[in-house]
Amino acid sequence: MSLVEWSRFAMAIQIEPAMTVSEYLEWEKRQEVRHEYIDGEIIEMTGGTRQHSEIMINLTLAIGRQLDDSPCGLQSSTMRVKIGQNRYVYPDLSAVCGEGLMEDERELTLLNPILVVEITSPSSLVYDRVDKFGFYFGVPSIETYLIVDQDRVRADICTRTDEGWLVRVFNHPEDVIPLTAIECELPLAQVYRGIAFARA
Repeated sequence: MSLVEWSRFAMAIQIEPAMTVSEYLEWEKRQEVRHEYIDGEIIEMTGGTRQHSEIMINLTLAIGRQLDDSPCGLQSSTMRVKIGQNRYVYPDLSAVCGEGLMEDERELTLLNPILVVEITSPSSLVYDRVDKFGFYFGVPSIETYLIVDQDRVRADICTRTDEGWLVRVFNHPEDVIPLTAIECELPLAQVYRGIAFARA
């Protein structure tokens, strides 16, 4: 086998055919862990850290208690969200106001969130702050994208404007984040309540 033939053979082995949307949706039903789907690429959702879990609980409680008499409601990270023709993700939290539009009869995929929340870690930093930053803006219903750091006191709130995302950074425990899309306020102290950060 010549060098050229070997190169072609090696490339044929390494390149796997992309999974179609319909194949992904059927395959995902049989999986024990969740997977996101971005333009044919499968991204496994690895288990979160203790801090990630505690912050998610804090967020759910802090926001959820303000929605008792609201037309808006929260969805957990088990709710899949469609963010494009070939893109499906599992935000840590999402919110919908009014009727939630679903893609399927089993109501596994939400189409119209107004708010999405991602708790970011060093391993997901680029994905959450760069890739999803653009993906979420492509969903007309999403008015707010909240990125919460799990390893330090910091939250970035991205609000939709006619010119693009307006980004504001909150990094003081006394800060209060305005979630105007769902008419709530989120004290940063409540987000990080009980969290002990590792010392550098």
